[in-house]
Formats: sequence, C-alpha cells, structure tokens
Amino acid sequence: MPMNRTIISTINLTKYFPVQRGFLERVISRKIEYIRAVDGVDLEIREEETLALVGETGCGKTTTGRLLVRLLEPTGGDIFFRGRRITHVKGEELRKLRRHLQIIFQDPYASLNPRMKIGDAIGHPLEIHDIAKGKEKRQMVLEMLEKVGLTPAERYYELYPHQLSGGERQRVAISRAMILKPDFIVADEPISMIDVSLRAKILELMADLKKEFHVTYLFITHDLATAKYVSDRIAVMYLGKIVELATTEELFSNPLHPYVKALISAIPRPGPKVKRERLLLKGEIPSPINPPSGCRLHPRCPFKMQICSKEEPKLLEKERGHYVACHLY
Repeated sequence: MPMNRTIISTINLTKYFPVQRGFLERVISRKIEYIRAVDGVDLEIREEETLALVGETGCGKTTTGRLLVRLLEPTGGDIFFRGRRITHVKGEELRKLRRHLQIIFQDPYASLNPRMKIGDAIGHPLEIHDIAKGKEKRQMVLEMLEKVGLTPAERYYELYPHQLSGGERQRVAISRAMILKPDFIVADEPISMIDVSLRAKILELMADLKKEFHVTYLFITHDLATAKYVSDRIAVMYLGKIVELATTEELFSNPLHPYVKALISAIPRPGPKVKRERLLLKGEIPSPINPPSGCRLHPRCPFKMQICSKEEPKLLEKERGHYVACHLY
C-alpha cells in the first residue's frame, strides 16, 4: 500500500465566519467579529490511509473536512490535491475535481432528497459527470447497492428515504459517495446518528470498500475510541488548530499534549474496575470568536507555564512521525 505518497495537503489553512448580529448591534458597533473555525492548519493525508480527525464539538473538524472537498471557500492558506493547488478552483474545473473528492455527511436523514428514489439519488452523480445513463447507470447502481448490503437491490432502487431505517440511509449515503470511485472521501461523523448496534457494521463496510476501491478517508469523529478502531493515524484538533498528530498506536501508547492525555484518560475501559489516574482540564472551552492568546489550552491546562499565555506553540516533530504543539516539548 503506497502509504508514503501524499494525496491531499494543506498549508496554513484558515476559515473565518463573520458573526451574525442584529440590526441595532450592526448600527451601534461597526466592528465585525469572526468565528475562527479553522485557524492555520497544516496537514498531509497519505494515499490509501485513514486519517482520523478528532476533537470536541465546535473545534473545527467538520469545517476542515468541507474545506478539503471544496464545499467551503477558504479564508486563507492553500489546499493541494496530488500536488496541484486547488484552493480557489471554480466552475467546470471544480465540477471535474468533485469526481475525485467526495463526502459522507453526518445526518443521513438530512443528506438525502426525500422526493428522490434511492436508485436516482445514488445514480445522479453518474449523470452529472457523464459516466453512465439509462440501463448502464441502473446496473452500476444495483451493483453498488449489493456491495453495501442493501438487498434485494431492485427493491431498494425503487424506495424513498422515508421508507428506510437510519442504518440503511447511511449505507445509501456511502453508496452515493462511492459510486464515482473517488480517490478521497471525507466521512463526517458517519456513525453518530446510527443505533449503537449498527455502528460496527457500518465501520466494517467502510473498511471493506476502502480495500476494494483503494480510497483514502478523512474520518471525522469526536470519539477517540472509534478513531482507534478505524484509523492509521490520528490528528487531534482544539479550537481550530491541530495540537497533536501521530500513528494511532503511537498516540495511544505515548500521548504528549495535555489535551490528548485528558481525552485518552476519559475513555471507559471494559473489564474489572482498575484505579487509574484521570487528567482533568479546568473550566469550559473558550469562545472561537476570541480565543486565548498563546497556547489556546493554557487557561484549562494543569501544566501551564508563563510562556504558554504569551507565545503560540508550533506543531513540531518530537519523534519520527509524531507531531505536537506544546511548550512542554
């Protein structure tokens, strides 16, 4: 497996959203404030790997994923796909690019058109990209339905989304992303809206399709335990920045950043109750509108030093393939 080649990368990627204000507030104060959803992300995703992007709600995971597949326009920085700069591609060039970059949305109840039959929803990308129409399109869709376990495929082809369960809808969403045989897929919390009993099956399905189609995943999740199960490497985000990145095995055996240590110490472990030390962070997550100076974790960090409030730590390689942004190192 060509794990050494980079398929998609970013340099200082940023995305700021203007804060929506009421009419009187806009009249009184002309100052525009921004939510710093993604604030200087450098990332490399290797061909045919699964990179998990982990962090708490609101840290910028989903925004990062949508920037990579060009569903959002970056505020700053650059995005490269197979070495080609795609930061601001538009029009016909962007349409052609979308064949290679796909996304599986978090909510299968909202991502499918309720008025479109399942077969049409999955086959629509084939028509958009002039790959197949008519009988050929139908046959390709039926084959994909079989691959994701929706059988008999002919029956599911004619159904509408409201006639399916949550797990079946997510299989449809996966089919729609896979039908084009893309190179890169952003899977945005693909199991969070599904019953616990079905989550393992969906993850196994995604793993099987990855092997068959040689696809690369950015797997977005707030759950480190899930990330451990599915990923080759893990990048952890906090308030719009990546604070640690390493192979899955290395991150769990040797976490460096205090935020990552706190997340791992909070994971429940099966078996007899063994007393283990929990690392607790103080207070609440600061606002992304006005993040703390220096290290963004320092108001909550039990290891903070004087430098932490003044100077922002850079994401540096502490050990081979293990990057961390922390003044402790």
